[in-house]
Amino acid sequence: MNPDRVTAAYQPYLLSLFRFVTGLILFQFGVAKLFKFPPVPMFEAVTPFSLFGAAGMFELVLGGMLMLGLLTRPAAFILSGEMACAYFIEHFPKSFFPLLNGGTLAIMLCFACLYLAAAGAGPLSLDAKLHLRPSPQPDDRGFGHGIGQAQR
Repeated sequence: MNPDRVTAAYQPYLLSLFRFVTGLILFQFGVAKLFKFPPVPMFEAVTPFSLFGAAGMFELVLGGMLMLGLLTRPAAFILSGEMACAYFIEHFPKSFFPLLNGGTLAIMLCFACLYLAAAGAGPLSLDAKLHLRPSPQPDDRGFGHGIGQAQR
């Protein structure tokens, strides 16, 4: 029994779970920045029209869209750029090394969202339910997205 074939059956559902958790993490930052819940000392002075407030609005709205799987690709792409900006504006000036400048989470979220922008929402999403972006299936070897394959 090939372990890749066994785990391949769960891959689309794990993508949906990954999308939801990534959205939830971003959503919680948006709630903390804009609604001060839970109270975080770092965000107590954030106002809606500040740079942190604008980031909080992106994280709240687009993080919520990621959780629902609604317009996942554009939302994730925008969030990827937002997290890259967050890293270079807030963390990178403190130190070159992410471990020292506290930017590890920003980097991880940036590339998680970039992956979601490329991979899509997965089957457990509003995108799939509303047929906004049908999830393409990989070929028999598990590569690609089935583009140009003969229909069976």
